[in-house]
Amino acid sequence: MNNEILYILLPDYAAHEAVYLSQAIASDEQSLKTSPRYVNKTVAPTMEPVKSIGGFRTLPDYSFDTMPDDYAALVLIGGFGWSTAIAEKVVPMVDKAIKSGKIVGAICNAASFMAKHGFLNNIRHTGNGLEQLKFWGGENYTNAAMYVSEQAVSDGNVVTANGSATLEFARELLLLLENDTPERIEMYYQFNKQGFCSLFPG
Repeated sequence: MNNEILYILLPDYAAHEAVYLSQAIASDEQSLKTSPRYVNKTVAPTMEPVKSIGGFRTLPDYSFDTMPDDYAALVLIGGFGWSTAIAEKVVPMVDKAIKSGKIVGAICNAASFMAKHGFLNNIRHTGNGLEQLKFWGGENYTNAAMYVSEQAVSDGNVVTANGSATLEFARELLLLLENDTPERIEMYYQFNKQGFCSLFPG
């Protein structure tokens, strides 16, 4: 299995939603990892720089046409691009990933995109509220009964999260990827969730 984690970035992507996951993949609490288990790679519609909501521009490692067939995980980063026509090109990527048993993560509007294309119809899942999933999904979304009102939900190899759940999204994916021990993953989560001063007062 290839050790690359592929982050799908559409125009006007939410850069903060990739931060905690990508950071834990590449570094520990002291420095960059010398031999990381996984490698972060970005994928965009073309090889041209793709702009985030905040105006940062990322030069992708792959385009939709050049991304590899083998990888460790496919991570759909949220943002405003998931309601545009370019997002439809991601559908076969997700379909292939799920059918081949790959780990798939979708946060914020990317989870709504998953609902729109029926990818959440057989699993427990969450997103930016049940009403948004119904609105985006229309007749293709038939699994409201398995919607869970939690920050992030993992079922099988699929992780979904709402747009405020960057840390929870990272934790669930790190556990699925076995990026570290569960105890160290939880420590990373709590450190960033509670903050230095709460954990180390005085």
